[in-house]
Amino acid sequence: MNLGDILGVENILPELKATNRWEAIDELINNLVTTGRIKSGDREAISAVVKKRETSMSTGIGFGIGIPHASTELIQEVVGAFGRSRQGVNFEALDNQPVNLVMLFLVPQGQFQKHLHTLANIAKLLHLKEFRLALEQAPDAKTMIDIISTHSAPR
Repeated sequence: MNLGDILGVENILPELKATNRWEAIDELINNLVTTGRIKSGDREAISAVVKKRETSMSTGIGFGIGIPHASTELIQEVVGAFGRSRQGVNFEALDNQPVNLVMLFLVPQGQFQKHLHTLANIAKLLHLKEFRLALEQAPDAKTMIDIISTHSAPR
């Protein structure tokens, strides 16, 4: 499962308004509700599980990247939303730098291997400097999804 499989153009927020990781998580979860990827009645429970995971250790992994994620029985397939913040989000990242690119994803409960595999693929892709720069400079969500699709296609 790669980034291109998880995201559609409607799940890309090129102008995150959040100033901290909790607001960024809420903004991305709201996108998943708005686009019908998760049920509105599940918003609070999903937010709680993602924030619980985030409290145990920040998913701000450095290089301006945050990858909040969690497993939940409230979804049937992997879903995600991607946000870009030009001003940077305080994510309490491992390198103490602001985060500009935030990839939130959720995996159905009990799919541990898929969870690890998805996380590894996303982290590997976001560690590519040219990929991050292309996303940071893209003018809109359509261009961002094109970049993501091109880079996450099997080689």
